[in-house]
Amino acid sequence: EPPEPNATTDTTGDSGPAGPAAPGGPPRRRISPAALLALPPLGLLAAAMWLGRWVRPGADDWCFLPLVREEGVGGLVAKFYLQDNGRIVNAVLTGAYAKFDLAGHQGYALVSGALVLAVLWAVTASVPARDWGLTVPRGMPLLLAATVAALFLLASPNTYKTFYWPASSVSHTLAPVLSCAALVPLLRARSRGGRIVALVAVFLAGAALGTLSEESSVVALVVLAAAALLGRRLLTGRRRAYARAWCLAGIAGTGTGILVLLTSPGSRNRRERYDAEGMTVIAPEVLGESLGAFLEILGTLLTTWQYLGAVAVGALAGLLVRTPPGSRPLPRRHTALLVGSGALVFLVAGYLCTVAAHSVFGTGIVVVTRAWNDFLLLYVVLLVAAGALLGRTAGRYGRRAVPAGALRPAGGAGAAVIAAAAVWVTVCAALALSLAPLGDAMRVRAGQWDRQDRWMRAQAASGARELPYTPTSVGGMGEPFGKHGSWPAGCVAEYYRVDRVTHATRLP
Repeated sequence: EPPEPNATTDTTGDSGPAGPAAPGGPPRRRISPAALLALPPLGLLAAAMWLGRWVRPGADDWCFLPLVREEGVGGLVAKFYLQDNGRIVNAVLTGAYAKFDLAGHQGYALVSGALVLAVLWAVTASVPARDWGLTVPRGMPLLLAATVAALFLLASPNTYKTFYWPASSVSHTLAPVLSCAALVPLLRARSRGGRIVALVAVFLAGAALGTLSEESSVVALVVLAAAALLGRRLLTGRRRAYARAWCLAGIAGTGTGILVLLTSPGSRNRRERYDAEGMTVIAPEVLGESLGAFLEILGTLLTTWQYLGAVAVGALAGLLVRTPPGSRPLPRRHTALLVGSGALVFLVAGYLCTVAAHSVFGTGIVVVTRAWNDFLLLYVVLLVAAGALLGRTAGRYGRRAVPAGALRPAGGAGAAVIAAAAVWVTVCAALALSLAPLGDAMRVRAGQWDRQDRWMRAQAASGARELPYTPTSVGGMGEPFGKHGSWPAGCVAEYYRVDRVTHATRLP
């Protein structure tokens, strides 16, 4: 069992020696490097959320909007459960933004981006570092949360579909992040009542996840199963029993949600539509094709250099975190076990997600990058953890040359901090440069969409029953009359309350 925390330990961590004392006042504290380094990703996320005002409906959104307008969110829930896919919670979240029509799309990036950052910050800030014999600098939880959020949302091969397209974000981006929220009651539980709340919360979160995203549910099941097994190696006594009970509650909740989804009429219709019942997911050809597809995805992720930012920030955390005298930090072998096990969990979860998506996308999941997000969050977190392990190792060697009582890294450790910070700032600059042209494309598309929207509404109000429609697209979005056929065209007609829309090549 970890020792009781030292009553004199600063739970917020040190940010360096105090500055000169002000006359008649307490000494001033220097700004933590972690707090400063959180500013670039926070600014990047703020800019990305601001660009969300240029988002306009497209693809699946065309079909959600008229249904919610006429029948409300309940109508969309009924359609999802009875006809489309069985995803009840997915329909609730989709209806939440579709209810506000165009304004819902314009504000989606702001709301979802803030939600992602808030959940990740709540998780990192709730980690009981003091119980593990560590003192964390001020601003470090925010830096870690902003780093994971920025890389998860903006380093994707297709940022538009990851972050800005609401229909995709609900299913593949918000789902894994919202599942992390179940960790907060667990990490903050300090009493018997708190532990009971954490058990109920993880069961309910799992049940909701099961009817939100099948692939994210697969990731959650793999992570929970691995955590239950690792608890036997890392925990003792009552903590081990409670950790196992928490994991089992999460598995039970997720299994319940998946059962509700798979037995729904909508899920059965979806399987028939994609002919998934004619070929089982455990067929050798499916497993082989899925393995090849996952290896291609893995190759893309490993060669996307921007993800080095996660390793750099993890290294910064490892270098700046301190071990107060008399405390017992987590042994290095346990830390290495966690990182190694995390890598294995990621590989298993990613492969199983690819197998699960095979029935819909086949080997095309290699180019359907939005479907990677279900396991991409786990990848980014794993890179941060690996960087932290490297940073702790480098810090041990660097601090051998530090005089007793020094509070900042020096020598090799100081150089490592500077190098890691430089890498992270470079990654943020690269993400900003890649975001700028996407913002320009979104702005152009918004102008075209708004112009056509005004014309379509005016023509429909004057009694027209058939209207020409010119597709406008951004980020590889499917639009009416695109390469995948004209399936949204009927929904466009419903949206404007006309009988039919035809393909036009010039905007009105």
